[in-house]
Amino acid sequence: MCGIAGLFLKNTALETRLGALMADMLNVLTERGPDSAGFAVYGSGMPGCVKFTVRVQPGFDVLSLPAKFDATVAEHGDHAVISVPAARALELRAVLERRPDVTIVSTGNRMELFKGIGLPEDVGTRFGLARMSGSHAIGHTRMATESAVTTEGAHPFSTGADQCLVHNGSLSNHNDVRRNLIREGVHFATQNDTEVAAGYLSHKLREGAKLDEALTSALNDLDGFYTFVVGTETGFGVLRDPVACKPAVMAETDDYVAFGSEYRALAGLPGIEAAHLFEPEPAKVYFWERAA
Repeated sequence: MCGIAGLFLKNTALETRLGALMADMLNVLTERGPDSAGFAVYGSGMPGCVKFTVRVQPGFDVLSLPAKFDATVAEHGDHAVISVPAARALELRAVLERRPDVTIVSTGNRMELFKGIGLPEDVGTRFGLARMSGSHAIGHTRMATESAVTTEGAHPFSTGADQCLVHNGSLSNHNDVRRNLIREGVHFATQNDTEVAAGYLSHKLREGAKLDEALTSALNDLDGFYTFVVGTETGFGVLRDPVACKPAVMAETDDYVAFGSEYRALAGLPGIEAAHLFEPEPAKVYFWERAA
């Protein structure tokens, strides 16, 4: 069984602690998914720039890109975050997509996404999660029961700018949904059903739906047992299927909203003793948003 966690900060004074808090939440869930882990952090964006989070193989000189594209590069192990002026983004994407030794993990103005094989603590340490800051973050630790243990198959999945999703459960109609989305121009990198859910929501958002509206539509279009935690540039959403057999608990205070596959993921958060604790109801969309 996979473990998922999410933290949405209402109090900007906590933003420098976001990564450390998320690391603690994710590390607690180690037993739920020891094969691989990943997380997405919504930090500060640079006006007029696009961030590419990429995974690079030995031989690709990511540090050569700044001189060619007026970019900045921050290395995180075998991942790197490349910030490039928006006017050069398509040009950079074309170069990266031609390279067999580079994988584009995510794009966006604020989101950075990292994932890899290993325990949550090891993956978080590898990428420096505890030092990251921002407004919200989601994370996942994976038990690969139906597929190979690979970095590509690890969560979160991102199929749109500043959009990502983690998932505990399984979809029964993901192949039909995938085929329909491919006809609509949605591209997939893996056979993972979670990527289909991410692609579905991204497609709805591109059509003009808000996150809460897209999640409501998912109740009709996605079959299976699932709990979704979703991030966008300004929003954070949670949805359980109508049966809601997968465990979930949430906490809300004046400072934050937090989600965990079990309470112990929340137990170390500041002020948790005074938080409103609740189990999200089946088939109900929970959604929070704030200005970018």
